[in-house]
Amino acid sequence: MGLDGRRGQLAMAAVLLVLGFLLVIQLRSQTGGTGLDRLAAQDLTLLVANLNTRNDQLRAEVTSLQGQLVRVQSAAGSGRQSALQLRNELARDRAWAGLDRASGSGVMVALEGAISGAAVNDLLNELRNAGCEALAVDGIRVVAGTVASGEAGAATIDATPLGTSVIVRALGDPNALAGTLTRPGGIVALLAATDPSLRVTVTPGDRIDVPGTTRDLIPPHGRPRL
Repeated sequence: MGLDGRRGQLAMAAVLLVLGFLLVIQLRSQTGGTGLDRLAAQDLTLLVANLNTRNDQLRAEVTSLQGQLVRVQSAAGSGRQSALQLRNELARDRAWAGLDRASGSGVMVALEGAISGAAVNDLLNELRNAGCEALAVDGIRVVAGTVASGEAGAATIDATPLGTSVIVRALGDPNALAGTLTRPGGIVALLAATDPSLRVTVTPGDRIDVPGTTRDLIPPHGRPRL
């Protein structure tokens, strides 16, 4: 037999050896199994009971986590709702304090003719007493410290001159405001009696706009007490 024949026999023997080794490993793994076949019935019963207990614990954990998720989502929704409510309240307070513009139902009072600062103040006070929520005179928001002054024909408000055509816008109940102004003996009748040349027109409206103030409303001396 030549050299090539001996090499072929050696290669064949090596292949057979590897195949035999793999066959032995497979047979051992199959005969070994999981080991459950060697357990007694009592041990198998205990194993099944332990598995059922662990499954129950896992299901309880899943239920608890789902409950926590629902609570977290609910808290997040409540937080967003609370934040939205606070933003709305802040916007409302800023509008009624005069910091921001406001709009709503109310009345528009047109004054044609020379009017004094005292007459303008009387008109504003009458509107406040009637339940007015926000006021503006010729585009100037009336806030704390806003005062009209000057003689008829030379009146000013916040140092801004008022001409002979003044528009006062007031937010509130249109019927209550208009009724108070135009009642017998009210401010309109009083102005007509003191100055017949002054013409006053009261017009209720569903949409009255008043601007925000340009003044600094922070007190120079007082501080909020929290």
